[in-house]
Amino acid sequence: MIVTAYIVSMQHKSFENMPCPIARSLARVGEWWSMLILRDALHGMTRFDQFQKSLGIAPNMLTRRLNALVDAGLLSRRRYSEKPPRDEYLLTARGRDFRPVLLALLAWGNRHFAPEGASVLLVDAKTGAAVDPILVDPATGRPINTPDHALIAGPAAGERTRRRYAAAKPLAGEQERTPATRKRRARAGAAI
Repeated sequence: MIVTAYIVSMQHKSFENMPCPIARSLARVGEWWSMLILRDALHGMTRFDQFQKSLGIAPNMLTRRLNALVDAGLLSRRRYSEKPPRDEYLLTARGRDFRPVLLALLAWGNRHFAPEGASVLLVDAKTGAAVDPILVDPATGRPINTPDHALIAGPAAGERTRRRYAAAKPLAGEQERTPATRKRRARAGAAI
């Protein structure tokens, strides 16, 4: 008996050119190894062997992820040894700008997926007090977690995006809050 097997490769849709800034961002950092590499880079790691030891990632996968992060402009590659050839990977301004995203993920993960308690905390370096990252409007100083904020189509939005955001609405989950609840959450510095 002859058995013929067909392997169908899964084609991932590219998000790179989608008009959504979240989709475009995911095209650069959406693969989980990429975020963990950036986490380690923000923690001061720069060398291939440091990333590999920290993550337990296969060398070929680490090479692909580092190359993708360099191509996306989140890391830069700098040669530190000619013989043997060795490179280090340094955060770019774009990579450093990803820090608040990782801190928000850390807080969200601690809040929702750590029933045993937090294994990593963000603290004030001077006082040692735990802090919770929040997204704040720099013009007003108010946390962006209230119905006072809405998503709208930007100047470069296409017709589909304009339709999606035509009627500015409060961010989901915010409209049911009473003014007293909003004030209490704002004082507590709750993140969105």
